[in-house]
Amino acid sequence: MEPQTLWKEYFITKDPQLKEKLIKHYVFLVRQIVGKMSSSLPLHIEKDDLTSYGIFGLLEAIERFNPNLGVPFAGFAYKRIRGAIIDGIRKEDWLPISVRQRAKQLEQAYEKIEKELGRSATDNEIAAELGINENELGEWLKAVQIISILSLDQSFGEDESFFLKNNLWDENSPNPLQMVLDYEIKQTLTRVIDKLPEKEKLVISLYYYSDLSNKEIAEVMNLSPSRISQLHTKAIFRLRGKLVQLKNSKVG
Repeated sequence: MEPQTLWKEYFITKDPQLKEKLIKHYVFLVRQIVGKMSSSLPLHIEKDDLTSYGIFGLLEAIERFNPNLGVPFAGFAYKRIRGAIIDGIRKEDWLPISVRQRAKQLEQAYEKIEKELGRSATDNEIAAELGINENELGEWLKAVQIISILSLDQSFGEDESFFLKNNLWDENSPNPLQMVLDYEIKQTLTRVIDKLPEKEKLVISLYYYSDLSNKEIAEVMNLSPSRISQLHTKAIFRLRGKLVQLKNSKVG
């Protein structure tokens, strides 16, 4: 049975057997997302655990999907599968307090220095602000790499009220105000990304827009996967710093 026909029948009947067929047909999405995310996560986080979380996201997507809206299921499900995996990681609380503290210090350092300089800060400038050397900065960035995966689910600013993921497009509830906010945020992100150092900009583009894994990006850029992870992490902290500045400027 073709997926389109399968969807139409399941949407009407909610037949468990049809649901099982949909799960089998789309489970590859979970494997793809897990494969991409796992390359940037600590080794102690098992792929099997990520897959289990992803399956829950797939089930939610199947339950909420309306084939009559004309939205491709793969795009609809992607955000929910990835979100379920991230929620699972966060609930397991695999982030030590020391990592959270370093992440916060890095975010504040990037925000402060780049605001003062009006440009992207160098590793030396960030290290100096943190009172460490560049080699130690590299170790810090390595330790907080997981933050670049969880970034959309973390708040920007001290009051923890501004979540980027809450401002992403929700195809189920479009409205004029949301469309305006969505456009403004996307424009802001485009401007901020455009100001990243070239290598970091390319990593962000290949990861988020071309949907490549860190390993694949490493092959494209002829760099090591660990170097790609570092570039990715630095880019995320620059973006977080810029978004904090944006949020603070609007509040002020």
